[in-house]
Amino acid sequence: MRVVIKIGTSTLTHATGNLNIRLVEELCKIISDVKNAGNEVIMVSSGAIAMGVSKLALEKRPKDIPTKQAAAAVGQCELMYFYDKLFSDYRQTVAQVLIIADDLRNSKRAVHFGNTMERLLELGAIPVINENDTVATDELTVSDNDTLSAIVAVTVKADLLILLSDIDGLYSADPHIDPTARLIPVVEEITDDIDGVAGGSISGLGTGGMATKVRAAKMCMESGTDMVIANGANPHILYDIVDGKRVGTKFIGKKQ
Repeated sequence: MRVVIKIGTSTLTHATGNLNIRLVEELCKIISDVKNAGNEVIMVSSGAIAMGVSKLALEKRPKDIPTKQAAAAVGQCELMYFYDKLFSDYRQTVAQVLIIADDLRNSKRAVHFGNTMERLLELGAIPVINENDTVATDELTVSDNDTLSAIVAVTVKADLLILLSDIDGLYSADPHIDPTARLIPVVEEITDDIDGVAGGSISGLGTGGMATKVRAAKMCMESGTDMVIANGANPHILYDIVDGKRVGTKFIGKKQ
């Protein structure tokens, strides 16, 4: 199975913005084991800006673009240092891949990107992809890593995309507000109702949270890739997801 695993900032870091070392160590161990079982794994990892903010001892996440980009430059080094160190403990090789929107929107660049991914997987590496926040501007950005991971999954023809976040999956209503909200285990079609409970339109008006995840699901489903939204607080769920067990919310890709 070819699997793309997207790891959100909330999964990687504590509320302080510092790396959640215990969780990331466990995550790298389990991803290594999933790969050792014969699966091909690509990671899409957030966290560069947050780690840069911590490393630079900034009081809060910056709002201006130059400081965000400076934080990303520092944080990306820190992030890859930890990945390289932790994966090396399990005899895995990681490859850093930083891209901007044009790399995926331009057909020629997209082909080159796909070829590079294929070769890295053939060589047994684990590509770790992130948007190149240091140079990306409004017109060059993909906008969020949920969307980025879906584009990557479609481009590399992945069997499965896993979005690890701080929520268990898609609910029938906002569980923070509605105590009767129930987890939706399986979605076979993105309907207006599904769009509505996501809290935003998949037409491009949604700007974050569950709206971007449903938009990512729509992209995957149309290309025949399954997608799962699950809580990354317990990395062991990756075993169950890869084994096809019911975890979080699974969006079923349209098979040809």
